[in-house]
Amino acid sequence: MTPTTDRPDPAVLAALAEQTIELPSWAFGNSGTRFKVFGQPGTARTPFEKLEDAAQVHAHTGLAPRVSLHIPWDRVDDYGALAAHAADLGVRIGAINSNLFQDDDYRLGSLTHPDRAVRKKAIAHHTECVDVMRATGSTDLKLWLPDGTNYAGQDDIRARQDRLAESLQEIYALLDPHMRLLLEYKFFEPYFYTTDIPDWGTSLLHCLALGERAQVVLDTGHHAPNTNIEFIVVQLLRAGRLGAFDFNSRNYADDDLIVGAADPFQLFRIMNEIVGNDALRPESGVNFMLDQCHNIEPKIPGQIRSVLNVQEATAKALLVDRDALRAAQHAGDVLGANAVLMDAYHTDIRPLLAAFRESRGLPADPFSAYRASGHGEKIAAERVGGEQASWGA
Repeated sequence: MTPTTDRPDPAVLAALAEQTIELPSWAFGNSGTRFKVFGQPGTARTPFEKLEDAAQVHAHTGLAPRVSLHIPWDRVDDYGALAAHAADLGVRIGAINSNLFQDDDYRLGSLTHPDRAVRKKAIAHHTECVDVMRATGSTDLKLWLPDGTNYAGQDDIRARQDRLAESLQEIYALLDPHMRLLLEYKFFEPYFYTTDIPDWGTSLLHCLALGERAQVVLDTGHHAPNTNIEFIVVQLLRAGRLGAFDFNSRNYADDDLIVGAADPFQLFRIMNEIVGNDALRPESGVNFMLDQCHNIEPKIPGQIRSVLNVQEATAKALLVDRDALRAAQHAGDVLGANAVLMDAYHTDIRPLLAAFRESRGLPADPFSAYRASGHGEKIAAERVGGEQASWGA
């Protein structure tokens, strides 16, 4: 049966009302390619202004009540004041992201470096991050490890894993009982022969060794081409170790495009597994986050577009007729089962979502409403002088 949006199921609306997506503070700074960082008028100059930009996304969509911070990019003198500013804006601080890729000492690695002194420096940085968590009310420490090697024989692969395990144990011990360590992985880059956490299996092995509060972060742009990401989602859910998503999109090797831009059907397939495995509920412990920089597109509209794309994919996944799907699967009806998914995917969900937003006092079309608000022109006129935030600063 083709899904209909004429009389939406109250359970679908309730699930959509609970959905939240965390925004990255770095999305509101200038960014670019490896060759050039592009500036834009009105770009935030301070972490306080980044929060103000993020709050605009939440005000227009109702989807984004949390903002991830990045240390040292978001260092301030008073983190309590930063958290209070967020609360005044109607948002709060989410995950705290550490940085292990911008110090000269980390040329040969950070947590895996052969020199114990360098590893201690990298671990000490996470002490600062945990202090920021305590000051802001954050419960998630997110760690992406850029360590790796460029040449065969450059270092001992086994020894690097042993050093990593030891370093992660020390970082895990820093956490308070209510805090989690979210461990990200990436197929390659910035190194090209070995990456010390290249895939979900490596991340999972380290998390299992650490304890229950160590969870895997799945970045949708951090896989080899044509990887079946929804399979990984299911496996991590089975293990109880899917801690968070970093949503973005890519065509080739980088991952800073608006989520769903390259393959919206993949985004639907991922959300279908999330819904089908009852992992959309906040109680599931899965934190849905964006991780992207907006290089050529305006930043606030870029984030609005991304969260709306996730919401649209989620709504379609919620329309899947689960009973019909199970019946077709059990009957061995290959085409019938696939048709159930495709019917949901091809449903025009926009009228339902427009009505849903209006019922919550939000604009039916948040993207157009923001553009018509004049806010972009306003901050371009007001934010003159000072140094704009940017990737790496």
